[in-house]
Amino acid sequence: MTAQTAIGIDIGGTGIKGAVVDLATGALLSDRVKLPTPKGGRPQDIVETTRTLLATVSKDVGDLPVGVCFPAVVKNGHTMSAANVSSKWIGLAAEALFEKGLGLPIHFVNDADAAGYAESQFGAAKDVGGVVLLTTLGTGIGSALLNDGVLVPNTELGHLQIDGYDYETRAAYSAKERDDLSWDKWAARLQKYYSTLELLFSPDLFIVGGGVSKHHEHFLPLLNLKTRIIPAVHRNNAGILGAAALAARFPG
Repeated sequence: MTAQTAIGIDIGGTGIKGAVVDLATGALLSDRVKLPTPKGGRPQDIVETTRTLLATVSKDVGDLPVGVCFPAVVKNGHTMSAANVSSKWIGLAAEALFEKGLGLPIHFVNDADAAGYAESQFGAAKDVGGVVLLTTLGTGIGSALLNDGVLVPNTELGHLQIDGYDYETRAAYSAKERDDLSWDKWAARLQKYYSTLELLFSPDLFIVGGGVSKHHEHFLPLLNLKTRIIPAVHRNNAGILGAAALAARFPG
């Protein structure tokens, strides 16, 4: 493998996945390996599962930069929140914990920020100027804010308070499933969410990621916004791509 490759690992509430990434194109150069996130999402268990995954992904590729993205606010290598994992992550020196457990330096980043960076390098936000807001609609709502291609980290805009709710509990894809909403009824909730983001940020482009973005034709046309809104290109691989690209840019 060349200097134009890196390994990205995306840790989620239900699965941990990783692959070798071509940093020139964003293509996966290996099979995407996925392992279940250990029940309870405790730090040592997740590190151990990540080590098992990395051993498979890194076999026969030599020493490559490794990026890890995680569902938490990440400041100075510490996880300051915990989404769908154990509360033991809150305030933890997570980057150091992973580096010790994996036995190598890594770059550690929030998962939605990694997805946003991937779209800016290889996807729907590539060469787009101005303010771009990527949101991932899944178990919760993740967000990434880009200004002229520069990432502003840890926005956590899924937690906006709208109508007295932490609004990801109303508008995430999990809420559609939980409340058995039609596409139309879910779109009405998304309308309120994206209209609020428009009011606060006046973005030039919305990008919608997460697994449900592959069904974008069912709900994006139902939204009435001033801002153009389009599906992400890389969907569930975006975290892997962004983590790898950031690891190459900011070696551990």
